[in-house]
Amino acid sequence: MGFFSSVLGFFGFGVGITMGLVIGYYLFIYFQPTDVKHPVIRPLVELGTKSLESMLPEIPHWVKNPDFDRIDWLNKFVENMWPYLDKAICRTAKEIAKPIIAENTAKYKIDSVEFETLTLGSLPPTFQGMKVYTTDEQELIMEPSIKWAGNPNITVVVKAFGLKATAQVIDLQVFALPRITLKPLVPSFPCFAKIMVSLMEKPHVDFGLKLLGADLMAIPGLYAFVQEIIKTQVANMYLWPKVLEVPIMDAANAQKKPVGILHVNVVRAVKLTKKDLMGKSDPYVKIKLTENKLPSKKTSVKRSNLNPEWNEEFKLVVKDPESQALELTVFDWEQVGKHDKIGMNVIPLKDIVPDETKSVTLNLLKTMDSNDPVNEKFRGQLTVDVTYNPFKEGDTDLDTSDESSTIEKAPDGTPDGGGLLVVIVHEAQDVEGKHHTNPYARIVFRAH
Repeated sequence: MGFFSSVLGFFGFGVGITMGLVIGYYLFIYFQPTDVKHPVIRPLVELGTKSLESMLPEIPHWVKNPDFDRIDWLNKFVENMWPYLDKAICRTAKEIAKPIIAENTAKYKIDSVEFETLTLGSLPPTFQGMKVYTTDEQELIMEPSIKWAGNPNITVVVKAFGLKATAQVIDLQVFALPRITLKPLVPSFPCFAKIMVSLMEKPHVDFGLKLLGADLMAIPGLYAFVQEIIKTQVANMYLWPKVLEVPIMDAANAQKKPVGILHVNVVRAVKLTKKDLMGKSDPYVKIKLTENKLPSKKTSVKRSNLNPEWNEEFKLVVKDPESQALELTVFDWEQVGKHDKIGMNVIPLKDIVPDETKSVTLNLLKTMDSNDPVNEKFRGQLTVDVTYNPFKEGDTDLDTSDESSTIEKAPDGTPDGGGLLVVIVHEAQDVEGKHHTNPYARIVFRAH
């Protein structure tokens, strides 16, 4: 130790270091530079947009743009629903990708392309704000600002020419400003016919891509190249005024209102074909209007009868008498298995004179193709009486249902807290009895 102390002292590292530290500390404490000024404090309202963005680059749109509304409630909703949305979105993505993959695997002679893992991760997207436009058209226009820094795990396995390659997408970031238009607005749920989506600016997309375990995005120059390709391709497809249209329902049918009532009396059928092993049939008739998604109405079942008589009446709501038709189908009821179709036919509503009862006897056909040779076989005849009653001016409050919607008041003497329980049975579907298809509902009220 004495040797090292002598060497350090020889080079001036002994007393010199100690004195230097003391003098430096004294100068630092008691002397201040004269060119240092106190910072100027200004209110944020006096700063410009660029200054604010440089200070706070993550300012939400609802803060820096008064046209955007704050939608924290939507972020909370998405956060709570994200585990379920993740599974639903991934399942839908697989279904959409399946035909695309099948088409391209055959085209490029690839054995298979499969998702080994597909999850969007635990981090949901956030909405930085939303702008809503008001127009004179039947439409709703929204522009949400979406930012998503997610942790997805998307692994795709590609097999081709006896080789297997694995590609994995991780650490996905997407910043986008889409315009979502719901149009036209219609009086049928979900109250809009189409969803139209376009991007108001090129989106920012950032992700990590691992191929055979190596991060390709770490290759110099490749990251910027891929980024520009993605932005350009997405912009070519969806940058405004280009639009992605997603049809929800037929707008023409959704906007149509009832214009009348069709009264149908199923009278009888004669000489029906035999469908049962015992040489008989158990016929019933299904009745519906075309271009109508409501369930079909049914007559009762006539057991072991090839010439049944029903005389059963039905009411159907008409929306377009020029294009709709009454569809009548006769079935043979089966206790087990699918019911056999005996035959069918249609009556165009445009052939019915309004407010006049028309008796029609129809030959039952296998199909509605007039050139189909199977229709040459005689399957029986069906007779119905039809009457179309169009609404007159001022009939807007007419009841178009089969049931009365009048609600009675509670009877006199009803104690406090008591009242009248009104139960309206609207419909039942796919319900079949042993000897009929006109079941009834039994309602039992038990007091405690």
